[in-house]
Amino acid sequence: MRPYVIVNVAMSADGKISTRERRQVRISGEQDFTRVDRLKAGCDAVMVGIGTVLSDDPSLTVKSEECRSYRRKHGHSDHPVRIIVDSSARISPEAAVLNKGEGKRIVAVSGRADGEKIALLEKKAQIIITGKDEVDLPLLMDELGAMDICHIMVEGGGTLIAGLIKAGLVHEIYTYIGNVIIGGREAPTFAEGEGFVSEPSFPRLSLLESSRIGDGILLHWEVKDPDLKQ
Repeated sequence: MRPYVIVNVAMSADGKISTRERRQVRISGEQDFTRVDRLKAGCDAVMVGIGTVLSDDPSLTVKSEECRSYRRKHGHSDHPVRIIVDSSARISPEAAVLNKGEGKRIVAVSGRADGEKIALLEKKAQIIITGKDEVDLPLLMDELGAMDICHIMVEGGGTLIAGLIKAGLVHEIYTYIGNVIIGGREAPTFAEGEGFVSEPSFPRLSLLESSRIGDGILLHWEVKDPDLKQ
């Protein structure tokens, strides 16, 4: 069975997740950081695309001792499995996500990834090769499910999230909308890719709840009738 996928993003009031230079931006505050840490701690894995790794160099670790202790009490490692979707194996072996904190790492690449780069990455992570030119996301989810990874939190970026939504692989979405305006026609949004060309093809969401956090608002969505092939 494929994993249950939860997307979590923070965006500006005008729907941007970063500046046009794709620099990391602090949109939410400590209260929301705590929420995200708890959400992450409750998942088997956290997934990002290579663009997020190259621009932000995140560690994707669970930050609070309280959350790490919760995971240990339930028989898990301190941090969820960290999964990087990187079709051409561009990630550096020195990236924080491959080095900070104990735990398993997975790098998903496509058939066009360089063999020498893969060999270097195998010293730091398990490599999954799927898809000819780009990572085949449904097949990747099949493999992750076979590894007993049941719940995945996706933190970005826009290309990966759009691909997962288009493939019918997303179940829930949390969007934190902060009290800033970033602007810029080239500034990224949380769902990029080619987009959906006509209204009948637009993915539909059902609003489960909304809550004010600090100076922003958190919207919790369920994806309506996704084409989930379990």
